[in-house]
Amino acid sequence: MTLMSSSANKCQGIDSFVPATVSITIAREAADRKRSGYAKRDIGGVGIAVMDREAAIAELADAIATGGHVKLAFCNANLVNVAANDVALQRSLSTFLVMADGIGVDIGSWMLYGEPFPANLNGTDFFPAFFAGQQRPMRIALLGGKPGVANRAVAQLSQRYPNHRFSALSHGFYAPAEEKQLLDRLKAERPDMLLVAMGNPLQERFIADRLGPQHCAAAAGVGALFDFFAGEVPRAPDLARKARLEWAYRLWLEPRRLWRRYVLGNPAFLTRMLWQYATGGRRSG
Repeated sequence: MTLMSSSANKCQGIDSFVPATVSITIAREAADRKRSGYAKRDIGGVGIAVMDREAAIAELADAIATGGHVKLAFCNANLVNVAANDVALQRSLSTFLVMADGIGVDIGSWMLYGEPFPANLNGTDFFPAFFAGQQRPMRIALLGGKPGVANRAVAQLSQRYPNHRFSALSHGFYAPAEEKQLLDRLKAERPDMLLVAMGNPLQERFIADRLGPQHCAAAAGVGALFDFFAGEVPRAPDLARKARLEWAYRLWLEPRRLWRRYVLGNPAFLTRMLWQYATGGRRSG
């Protein structure tokens, strides 16, 4: 009945890993498929783009302006954990433009490559900058979230960025039988961008398996972004954000929902980085 599941956000255990040889193979395949203009670093089997915000905005804007198709993901430590024992998901992500999101992947980059990523490209900050910087009017559709949240997010976004047209396609709890109708509607409208908020890894699987150039120019998995846009969940104070501790603020706000992701997930992620370092799984492209 629903595309969303609380189990989707549970981290994988620290007692099993995708073999380093598999991660290296996936990273090499990702390098073969990468778009020109940026390199990738393998963080736990996920190829994350090495780019600053300006380059990321230019990459996305180019795909939209030229009528292309780009799949976008924001990779934090949680997504690395979720993908760690899912080779199919890793292969799907190798076809995405994957941006570095959060202090976790920066720590992984320090451990494996000796330096952090050029910028923290979390979606909550990236999309406001992207929308504000695009002079060409865009059509942006929202799919996912709890009933009513996407509509409230659309109302706020329309006020903040009147140059663009925002619309709510559906909440994330639609019945499987409704999916074809939603995809047909996307084909008919083909928005410049589709924001998909279903949580990891459902949103990435949906984008990889269901969407193509006929549906939108750009599709992005955005997690809880609609909640922030709609005012359902407050952002962390500026001081916490500057200290790269927004994850701790979110854990404090929603401990029952997020304790597995952070209390168990953060040590699991660090263990994976140590394992990758020890087994020589450092690859960039």
